[in-house]
Amino acid sequence: MDEASSLQLCRVMLPDDANFMGNVHGGIILKMIEEAGSIIGTRHCNTQNGDRCLAALVRVEKTEFLSPVFIGEVVHVNAEITYTSKHSLEVQVKVIAENILTGAKKLANKAALWYVPCSLQNVDKIMEVPPIKYASAEKEEEGRKRYEAQKLGRMETKARVEEPMPLRPNLERHTVGFSQSSLIHLVGPSDCTVVDFVYGGVAMKLMDEVAGIVAFRHCGTNIVTASVDAINFHRKIRKGCVVTVTGRLTFVSNRSMEIEVLVDADSLVETQTGKYRAVSAFFTFISLDKENKPLNVPPLKIEGDDEQKRFEEGKSRYLQNKARRLAEKERQQ
Repeated sequence: MDEASSLQLCRVMLPDDANFMGNVHGGIILKMIEEAGSIIGTRHCNTQNGDRCLAALVRVEKTEFLSPVFIGEVVHVNAEITYTSKHSLEVQVKVIAENILTGAKKLANKAALWYVPCSLQNVDKIMEVPPIKYASAEKEEEGRKRYEAQKLGRMETKARVEEPMPLRPNLERHTVGFSQSSLIHLVGPSDCTVVDFVYGGVAMKLMDEVAGIVAFRHCGTNIVTASVDAINFHRKIRKGCVVTVTGRLTFVSNRSMEIEVLVDADSLVETQTGKYRAVSAFFTFISLDKENKPLNVPPLKIEGDDEQKRFEEGKSRYLQNKARRLAEKERQQ
C-alpha cells in the first residue's frame, strides 16, 4: 500500500464515547472515519503545485456497523484512497476494534467516502485531484463505476430535497410524531476546519445522536446503529450557523428501524440566505437486550398518506439492502 495514499488512526474508547450500556455511539465511529478521510484526502490533494486546498466531504456511501464496539477497546481506523476523478476522490475505510486485554480483533465497520478539494484562497473553487496509480486496469474500472453510481445518487437525492421538516408532536406511543426529535446546535470554532466550514464528522455525530433518540423513544430499550444509507452533503455549513438536526421514523421491520435524519442550517450572520437543507441520510438502528442480543421492534403506527408513502419507500430500501447482504454472503461462501 502506498504511504501517500494510506493512513491509520487509533484511539481507546472512553466512557464519554458510549451509551449507558457501554456500546460506543455510532456517531463517534463516523467522526473518526471522517477525520481519517479528511486527513488523507487533504494530504493527497496538496502533493501538487497550485493553491493549497482542503478535502471537503460530499458523500458517504452506505455504511455497515458489523460488530459493536465497547468502552476500553482500541479502535484502529485504516483509510486508503481507492479512486480519483478530475475533481473528486474516493477514500475507503476499515475500522478494527481491538481488545487489548485478550488481543482479539474484529472488523467493526467499513465505509466509502467521497471528497472534493476546495481552495483555501477561494472555498468555492474546486481544485483538480492528482491521479493515483491503480493495481490493475480492472481496479480502475471498478472505481470509475463507483464514481458514476455515487454521482447519480447525489443528483437523485438533490432532486428529493424537501422544505425543512415540521415538528408533528403526537402523544400516542409508536407513532412517527411521538418519537420525532430535533437537536439545535450553534456551530462554533471547534466544529470547523481552518476555512470555517463544519467538519463532516461533526455533522454525522449530531445526526447519529438524534437518530438514537428517535430509536430509543420508539423502543425504550438499548439501541445501536446498525447501518447508515448514503449521507449526502448538499451545502456547506459555516461557523456561526444554527443547525437543526431532525429525525423521524420512516420504516420499521421486526428487528430494525429506519430513521430519516435531515440537517437544516440558518446563518446568524448572513440572514439574507435563510434556512437551507445541508445534509440528509437514513440511519438504521436495532434494539438489544442486556446480553446485546437483538430484540423485536414495536410496529410503527402509520397516519396519513405521506407517512404511508415514506413507509413503502423505506420498505423498498430494506428489501434491497437485505437482498444485497444475502448476495454478498453467498459470494463469500
